[in-house]
Amino acid sequence: MPGCYHLWLTGPPKLSILIPVYNEQDLVATVVARVLRSPIARAEAVEIVAVDDGSSDGSAGVLDELARHHAGIVRVFHHDRNRGKGAAVRTAIQGAAGEFAIIQDADLEYNPEDLTDVMRPLLEGHADAVFGSRFASAGERRVLYFWHSLANRFLTTVCNAIADLNLTDMGTGYKAFRLSTVRSIPLRRDDFGFEPELIIKLAQRGAALYEVPISYRGRTYDEGKKIRRIDSLRILSAIFYYGLRRDIYLDDGARILDALAQTPRFNRWMAAIIQPWVGARVLEIGAGIGNLSQYLAPRRRRYVASDIDAEHLARLRVRFQNRPNMELARCDLSRPEDFTTLEGKSDTVICLNVLEHVADDAVGMRNIASALEPGGRAIVLVPQDQRIYGTLDKVLGHYRRYTEQELRSRMEEAGLEVERVLPFNRATRYPWWFNGRVLKRTHFGRFQLWLFDHMVWLWRRVDGMLPWQAVSIIGVGKKR
Repeated sequence: MPGCYHLWLTGPPKLSILIPVYNEQDLVATVVARVLRSPIARAEAVEIVAVDDGSSDGSAGVLDELARHHAGIVRVFHHDRNRGKGAAVRTAIQGAAGEFAIIQDADLEYNPEDLTDVMRPLLEGHADAVFGSRFASAGERRVLYFWHSLANRFLTTVCNAIADLNLTDMGTGYKAFRLSTVRSIPLRRDDFGFEPELIIKLAQRGAALYEVPISYRGRTYDEGKKIRRIDSLRILSAIFYYGLRRDIYLDDGARILDALAQTPRFNRWMAAIIQPWVGARVLEIGAGIGNLSQYLAPRRRRYVASDIDAEHLARLRVRFQNRPNMELARCDLSRPEDFTTLEGKSDTVICLNVLEHVADDAVGMRNIASALEPGGRAIVLVPQDQRIYGTLDKVLGHYRRYTEQELRSRMEEAGLEVERVLPFNRATRYPWWFNGRVLKRTHFGRFQLWLFDHMVWLWRRVDGMLPWQAVSIIGVGKKR
């Protein structure tokens, strides 16, 4: 076994290095040794998660020996048959314990000395994912096959066109990402089609993607290079398959929220409705990934975007890193202790489509009021009318829908003087009822939402004229 590098984890690993292995008994121990003596392994708490993908040589035994020799640092998983690189990486992702992860091939084509450069944008909070580019290389690169290079560039170009990106190297083996992001994405390809699938789905999620140059010492086919011409066709099919659909969340509720995030005109309408009551020092509860924050935060002296989801907070940190007036906070509307440091510090609290997710909404409303200074305003949007409560509400985790009187009562009980209760969005009342009560659907159709969003100009003009109740109501209350 080359080298002897004893490391110990004193806490949870910051970085998980994922190594898919198939028939690499001669090289994998050297790869692990080089990873463990790399600069990033000395600077950060790291773990190695290796997956033997049904190797027919002695790779499985080498990995087991590495796990024994580096107990607590190297962990090994085994597939009972060869399933493909995508399947091996997926197993490693599920078994990893770090905050971030990077894929490290087991064939010595990629230099672990480059790990620090690849990880830097993630560790500094600039990126959601980073790719090491062999074609933007600032270092050495072994000169190899023209047709292989041409195919890679062609596939990268097609992937870029489909995903609206400008990557230089879609097929790079060095792909780094925040684990919480990728774990929430349904990754389905077992073969090399995993490469464009991951990139396209990250792009569809609106993730901040970075590229950094890396060195590359590619192998020849005689030396064991595994990708073949047929894999290029599989990769191309994956690009079109995943580029023409939107399969980017595992959770049904998240899928609905993502669908609603694809309605920018509707979000601007919602922001415009509440804008007159928004002050200079704002706390937004349940900011998500900032679909409303982007319209409400400009020109505020202080804007605190809060959420309970660590992944949402990470995305917010990257998205708004250049806004000096933005702060982030983990804030659960059901937990009074989360509001201790926020007490009395805002002249406006914005809570849109959150209160209905709290089992004890009276506690939630008192927490909202506690964050306000005297005379400050709470702007609370909730779904209206229990009669249209259906499967869409259940998937979203709604405990209830409100009447105007119920919302007023909750606000007044919390010490808020109700100034206005505004109906919002009458246009979708019957579509919501039909989808959730009649069709029992758990998601919206993409065309359905696209059409609705492109008709917002009309809905804004006729909303006040429609003779039925709105889907939502907005309460504006002043703290006594």
